[in-house]
Amino acid sequence: MAPVSVPDQKLAPTHAHPAPETSFEGESERRPHSSHSRATSNTVSFVESPPISPRGFTFGQASPFSPPESIISYSSGADLPSGAPSSPSGLNSRATSIGDFSRMSYYGTGSRPSTAEYGLGGNRSSSRLREAFTPPPMRPLTMHSTAPSSKVERERPKSTMLTAAGPALHKPWIGTRDPYSRIAYFLTYGVMFLGIIGGAVRCYIAWRDVPLIKGNLCLVMDESFDSEDGVFGDNGKFFREVDMSGFGNGEFQMTTASENNSFVQDGYLYLAPTLTSDNLGYAAIENGTVYNITGCTFNTTHASSYTSTKLLNSSDQAFDAASYYKACSAVSNSTSGQIINPVQSARLSTRQSANIKFGRVEVRAKIPTGNWLWPAIWMLPVDNTYGPWPMSGEIDIMESRGNGPSYASQGSDWVRGSLNWGPLTWINAVSKTFGAWHLRRGSYSADFHTYLLEWTEDFIRISVDSRLNHMFAINIDRSFWNVGNFPSVVQNGSEAIILTNPWTNGTKAAPFDQRFYLILDVAVGGTNGWFPDDNSNKPWLDGSQTAMADFWRNREQWLPSWPQNINDRAMVVDYVKMWETC
Repeated sequence: MAPVSVPDQKLAPTHAHPAPETSFEGESERRPHSSHSRATSNTVSFVESPPISPRGFTFGQASPFSPPESIISYSSGADLPSGAPSSPSGLNSRATSIGDFSRMSYYGTGSRPSTAEYGLGGNRSSSRLREAFTPPPMRPLTMHSTAPSSKVERERPKSTMLTAAGPALHKPWIGTRDPYSRIAYFLTYGVMFLGIIGGAVRCYIAWRDVPLIKGNLCLVMDESFDSEDGVFGDNGKFFREVDMSGFGNGEFQMTTASENNSFVQDGYLYLAPTLTSDNLGYAAIENGTVYNITGCTFNTTHASSYTSTKLLNSSDQAFDAASYYKACSAVSNSTSGQIINPVQSARLSTRQSANIKFGRVEVRAKIPTGNWLWPAIWMLPVDNTYGPWPMSGEIDIMESRGNGPSYASQGSDWVRGSLNWGPLTWINAVSKTFGAWHLRRGSYSADFHTYLLEWTEDFIRISVDSRLNHMFAINIDRSFWNVGNFPSVVQNGSEAIILTNPWTNGTKAAPFDQRFYLILDVAVGGTNGWFPDDNSNKPWLDGSQTAMADFWRNREQWLPSWPQNINDRAMVVDYVKMWETC
């Protein structure tokens, strides 16, 4: 029989070490092999196969543990006529899978393999070489087998929606049998389209509602506090107001000229509150002491003009003795509940150095931490052209509270901007012109923020960090008298007062069409409602005649919240800049 040519086959890799070469020459001694070997060439390699399950074949025909001839290892050659095995006796081997039993059929019958199985002339070496190149049969997968490493292609589900031409793969709404699918499709894309249109409209409205200052701006003040030179003193940019009156708000602090309360350090301006008891002692604050504040500025700040140093007892104006003594002195009396202002702080103004009529103000600052602290950046008119406060107006660029974010009435995570104005001293329309901005993460006391006023005859905008973050903005397209919508007659006790427009001689921006100057201060407490009575932790009531004493006597509630570190207890100012339209 002519030899058959078999193409080369790539055999599965083996994890066993190769066995030594075995030659078959006649009846010579053979080396025993492992029962887990498969001959692929003259070199024998070993591959361990998993045990076969007895299910699915008959045990009577052949031993399920007898391997095909290609992996038989002989223990002896005594019963091997003509060099070939006649029975599986004496074999130490194991079948690897069911697919191998088709090659083992002659073991059960006792018939000899023909010489064709051994090659020409019955050469066993030749037959084993031919068998080595024979591709192994396919083996069924068992729990010990591994699947081929080729990528498994998953069948993708096809659309079940039908059209006249077949499945609608690209246009699922065409020909669908479910009308709800069509509605969902158009609804989804319709909402997306409306969202895009709405966003575009919102951007346009925001752009339209953010007017800019037209014309040129001339720099009036630029102070970055690189040194204390030129900051304080007679010719300094900031004037220290010294007063104990409470500034019309019933505030509990006195403002001083002490360097403990206002100073420049490391390129920053500090306005820091301290305890009066540090200087006077606890007993003097509560009883039996008359205190005259040093350097009281009442005669200067309450002169007929804020830009002059005329005294109130001059010929042009009567001297208000009651207001003077309230601003410059205090008496402590435990019987009446009157105490000396328990806190000392600072109030600085640019009344002698810088003021503007229309322009821009920018202050970068960090507000203080501490319950019942009241930091503020604001402006007052140089001259009360339209009458006393609030008839001539007030611009609050920033007001906040030192109470933390957990404070129910907006703590240090809120800042507020507002305009104060009204036709009488006891009518303030601030409720119509105020707004606030909330810091969603953190507190304004944790870092510096930029507070900005943009002010023209046509609009006023107060913002923080960006003009888009406006706390308050108003387009001045009508007079404030019309904005206030005041009644024609108001009642003051038993007296009926006819209201008249105090801004008749001004522009549509009146009273905010005059020159204003800047004020920086840190107040403490007060009885004007900035700290509402509805907060259960508030240690005083605004209507109490002893509100300041109640605040001080409950200091165990609030004093621990005041940091010892001056950087956290003070309002720290990085720079102040003022421009005027020109």
